[in-house]
Amino acid sequence: MTDSAFAPLEFAQGFTLRNRIAMAPMTTWSGNPDGTVSQAELDWYRPRVNGVGLVITGCTHVQANGIGFTDEFAAFDDRFVPSLTRLAQVSKSGGATAVLQIFHAGNKAVPMLAGDVVSASAVATEASPFAPSITPRALGEAEIEVLIADFGAATRRAIAAGFDGVELHGAHGFLLQNFLSPRANRRNDGWGGSLENRMRLPLAVLAEVRRVAATAGRPFLVGYRVSPEEPGEGGLRIGDVLALTEALIAGGVDYLHVSLADLLTARPLDGQDKALTAELFARQVAGRVPLIAAGQVRTPDQARQALALGLSLVAIGKGLVMNPDWVEDARSDRADRIVTELDLKRAGKLAIPAKLQTVISATAGWFPLRQAA
Repeated sequence: MTDSAFAPLEFAQGFTLRNRIAMAPMTTWSGNPDGTVSQAELDWYRPRVNGVGLVITGCTHVQANGIGFTDEFAAFDDRFVPSLTRLAQVSKSGGATAVLQIFHAGNKAVPMLAGDVVSASAVATEASPFAPSITPRALGEAEIEVLIADFGAATRRAIAAGFDGVELHGAHGFLLQNFLSPRANRRNDGWGGSLENRMRLPLAVLAEVRRVAATAGRPFLVGYRVSPEEPGEGGLRIGDVLALTEALIAGGVDYLHVSLADLLTARPLDGQDKALTAELFARQVAGRVPLIAAGQVRTPDQARQALALGLSLVAIGKGLVMNPDWVEDARSDRADRIVTELDLKRAGKLAIPAKLQTVISATAGWFPLRQAA
């Protein structure tokens, strides 16, 4: 019997993936000070791309003030094309299809780096382990049009760099989600208010990126990542995100990527359906485009369980941090080698960049760590 995790997948735009495992997009805080991709980051990708079917890079900002993490590599200017080219070459070096995740951090931008923190509306944010509470500036309508064009320009750079596609990061409370969220978007113009208006920016960005992708002269993917909801009163709920999903499919998106806290257990906050969140997205998509989901999948058995929910691919993140050979071990009946806790003493051997090691060590509870005996 063919193992579901390692069956090939006729993806989109004529791409055939060798298996159903994607490398999840992961920030490493390891770019060079000038915004280029560092050698440490390339060394991090190289051993992890060999077995997966799809590589989704960490996020890169399309405008200078869109930076969401310190030492994040950039895509907002043509001077970054050589840097992005090196990343594309390494991402594809193991034979996987590779897409560049592009975004604007919106109200989660790093204030000391962004300078001017912007969002849909001037609504104060909640503090997080990575950012203080701030009140962003609401974008003007002319600035929104520039933003849309800048997503297109970043797509053009991804094409020039040799990537096979881009993923629009509309999850995790970044700018595209700011506009969709009824809590972050209090506008009373054509970019806010009704759900239709709150979806307007994500759909306009998708249209512009698809327009640029059509000029590539070769198959080029355009995916979109969503978070299903936001915690707290007045936050985004799954109904709005499922409506966006439908609109994105109608708008020609090539695949959907759902980011979940725990793929195998997450259910909607509103509690109106006993089904898992992943199952609800699978029902909505109904096989019309490939569907990816991520969230605490560590072992091959968990990946198979996730695929059985109706997903096309499972994205592995922390599992690949701890096990660069995750796919090879899973496919070769060496699953017993796969660890689910990180031993930081092995970080050097695992090619984990020093800055990522620092973040892991400093952020309690974010990463499963092996305790010293």
